[in-house]
This record gives sequence, C-alpha cells and structure tokens, in this order.
Amino acid sequence: MHILEYENYKEKTAHCNFDFPYITYPCSIPLDFPSVPLHWHREVEIIYIKKGGGILTIDFNRCEVSAGTIALILPGQLHSIEQTEPPSPPHENAGTNMEYENIIFHPGLLLSMQHDICNGEFISPLLSGEISVPSVYTPGMPDYPAIAACLDANDAASDKRPFGYPLLIKGQLFLFFYLLLQNRSHERAAKNPHNSLDRMKVILKYVENHYTEKITVESAAREAGLSVSHFMKYFKSKMGISFITYLNEYRLTMAQRLLLSSESSVLAIAEECGFDNLSYFNRIFKKRYAQTPREYRKHFKK
Repeated sequence: MHILEYENYKEKTAHCNFDFPYITYPCSIPLDFPSVPLHWHREVEIIYIKKGGGILTIDFNRCEVSAGTIALILPGQLHSIEQTEPPSPPHENAGTNMEYENIIFHPGLLLSMQHDICNGEFISPLLSGEISVPSVYTPGMPDYPAIAACLDANDAASDKRPFGYPLLIKGQLFLFFYLLLQNRSHERAAKNPHNSLDRMKVILKYVENHYTEKITVESAAREAGLSVSHFMKYFKSKMGISFITYLNEYRLTMAQRLLLSSESSVLAIAEECGFDNLSYFNRIFKKRYAQTPREYRKHFKK
C-alpha cells in the first residue's frame, strides 16, 4: 500500500474523476488514524486545519498548526502530520484532536498544453521550487482572508457542483497561487538534485514500496548509495530516530489502519505489514499504542 492509498483509505467525497484530478476529503487525527508518517508524492497537497491543532513537518521543518492554518505541500516535498501530544493510552477524547481538510490535485491541472508565460514564469517555477513561497499561512497574515476564500469557494462548488463547476475550481486555484506569489522570495531558490532531501526521499519511497517485504539496514543503505555506517549516521541525524525504529513505526501505522478497516486476523495483518514474528509485533504494537492489536481493534470498533 502506498502512502496516498493510506491517506485516502476512508470514503472520499466525490469531487473529481480521472478527467478532473482534484479531490477534497475530511480527516481527523487520531480518530481516523494516529498520524501520517513522513512521505512525499508528485501531487500538490493543501492542508486546511478546521479544528484543534497538531504538528506539521515539511522538509524537516516542524511547525505547530491550529484551526485556520493553511499549508501548501508542493510536489516532492517531505511532509508528515501528528498530534501535538499523542494520548497514552489511546482514547477517543484524549490528547489533542485535529480535524483538517485534505485537498490533493495533479499539477497538470494548472498547466496548459502549450508553453505560455503562465507556465514558464509562474506555475512551473513555483511547483518545482525555483520560486520560493511560504509553506504555512495563518489567520492574521495580510492575504490570509483572500487565500482562505479561494479554498472555501472551491469547497462550496464541490458540494453543490453547479454546471461548469470545474471552471470555478480551476479559476480559484489560479487566484490562490497568484496570492501566494505575492509573498514569494525575490530570489530564486537554487536547486541541487543531489541534496540531502533528495536522498531521504529515495529512502522513504523505498520503505513505502517494500515495507511488506524483508528490509535490512544494508539493503536501505545500498538504495541510498551509502555505506552502512554512513547511512545510519545520516538517517539518525535527519530523522532523529534510527532507520529500524522508523521502519517499525511505518509498519505499525499501516497495521493500525488494517486493524480498523479489515477483518483480517492479527497474524495476517502482521505478515502483510512485514512482521514475520507475531509475538514481536504484539510487543511493539502495545508499546506504541498502549494496547495489544486485539484490544485496539475491539476498543475502536466498539
């Protein structure tokens, strides 16, 4: 299961189809899932916090977010979402719940078939990171009301779906990015295809694509093009945890989702998520969620 499949596992509001790749759906942490692990994808993502607060990480930069915050995730940016204070043991009313709207669309939605000044001077450089704009927008910022109004208008259009509503959605997206460009950095960012972020993206995508299989530190180091010792130091310095800890956390996140969304046995879920030892899976799951997998499933399904 890829991370976008994980993010989209709950029933979505039908805002798009293959001819119009724009989708919006509500999420809640921890009621839908305890956290969204660090990942990246090629789509544009807008996170619009509606209630509560949490921690949003974008390219290793952690930021506390609260109701009203709007965050822009450009294609290829590393990002994760978590609670400010995860509850232990887990409980529906414990900790800080965060409700947010997730907007995901393909960048091609904004690009014309022919090269023009909008593509060449604004949209393409913005999406590629050549033009730098803030990632987070909060109430009180000068352009915030107009920026939020674009998203609110698209929500209304998606709900009512009047004739020609895709035109309205595209128009509001162009206005949204126009407003963001008013806050741009006046110096174009220098891109380095071999920087530290790109190397981490390779590692995380490797985990995402192969976490159901046997993964070792040695195999991950080879994927990153590093020696084992260099890889371990690099990963710990960037992520703050060891690679094995991250791998287990990722697998546990996927297992937690399957416990609530499927009827598969605990053993089958453990194996599907890359754990070949059931007692080890039970032990680290309880350490992470303060309940055994069976207790967790029973508690939340009730």
